Amino acid sequence: MNVTDKKDSSVSSGAREYLTFRLDKEEYGIDILKVQEIRGYEPPTRIAHAPEFIKGVVNLRGTIVPIVDMRIKFNCEHAEYDNFTVVIILNLRERVVGVVVDSVSDVMELAPENIQSAPDIESAIDSTCIYGLGSVNDRMLILLDIEKLMSSVEMGLVSVGE
Repeated sequence: MNVTDKKDSSVSSGAREYLTFRLDKEEYGIDILKVQEIRGYEPPTRIAHAPEFIKGVVNLRGTIVPIVDMRIKFNCEHAEYDNFTVVIILNLRERVVGVVVDSVSDVMELAPENIQSAPDIESAIDSTCIYGLGSVNDRMLILLDIEKLMSSVEMGLVSVGE
């Protein structure tokens, strides 16, 4: 089976690909189609009176990109900046946003039968922004609806009507 056959069979089976990343001890996944690029962390230009989780902005080839530190947003214990810290540049409703994560793991393909509904529990993440829980072998991923998360009222980075 060549690459095109594999891609066609995964599309027909409803499988989707997720970029997986770590925040503290948890592993998350976001739809790979929302990812524009992955970059090493560089300190952004701070914006006065921005919420703590918005680290600032960077100029990415002429586009001003807000940078959100997901570790602070999700109340992780440690938010250290090291060689593994990366910024995932997302393209959401024609708006470019960067999110800081501890590290990127890989791209994982998940079939619908490997995704369960997220439990309705109190957490740092609005439960409507969690697409589900994906599991393959011994790995458990929290699948985020990153577009919904970034368009939430408290984030306000992507307009719903755009």
